[in-house]
Amino acid sequence: MDNQTMTTPTMLVCPDAESASLKAAELFAEAIRVKPNIVLGLATGGTPVAMYRHLVRMHRNESLDFSRVHSFNLDEYLGLPPDHPQSYRAFMQKNLFDHINIDPANTHVPDGLTKDPERHTAEYESLIRRAGGIDLQLLGIGHNGHIAFNEPGSAADSRTRVIELAEDTIRFNARFFDSIDAVPHQAITMGIGTILQSRQIVMLAIGADKAEAVRRAVKEAPSIECPASLLQTHPHVTFVVDQAAVS
Repeated sequence: MDNQTMTTPTMLVCPDAESASLKAAELFAEAIRVKPNIVLGLATGGTPVAMYRHLVRMHRNESLDFSRVHSFNLDEYLGLPPDHPQSYRAFMQKNLFDHINIDPANTHVPDGLTKDPERHTAEYESLIRRAGGIDLQLLGIGHNGHIAFNEPGSAADSRTRVIELAEDTIRFNARFFDSIDAVPHQAITMGIGTILQSRQIVMLAIGADKAEAVRRAVKEAPSIECPASLLQTHPHVTFVVDQAAVS
């Protein structure tokens, strides 16, 4: 990492989880209004649910127009069909896509049932390039510092690929499934290199349990042992956090 230019991410510290979610939604809404055909990178999990709720409200009440927006999701569990309740395609439909006027053809989530993962992941990268690249990428942060499903040790120049999930990630995500045995052990994920090619990045982190990961991401030297710390090598990163996540 010695040849990388380091920048200190912008930190927007909000009083609580709700205000942090609203601030992140406002950043995305402003970007959509400035560039109606924007290409968004989207995340899943518990953290962005309230943010998506605010975007839906802005669409309904403030005429936020998604009709020309394109989106690419960070990841999907390998082996889950799109209608599985814990698939990330189902998550996006439930929490955002079904409630806004985005063109379904413009929403892209990796195919968890692909029969040729190597070809599919290469095509996903190609789709992003053909769309002009990601303008604004939303990220969450894992307890071990992972971004998307790029676990510690993932290469800084990694691209979209199949990855083995860490045991800690499987245990943490088991709360969304009937049992830990139901959690897939593999996922398709955008690579760190893909993420870092986004023009702007917003990291949304909420809760005291994310405080150590946030600290490492912004204070420690960039390292593949904390993938989020590699965001320091990107010139336009904004952390939106609640007070608990920096306490």
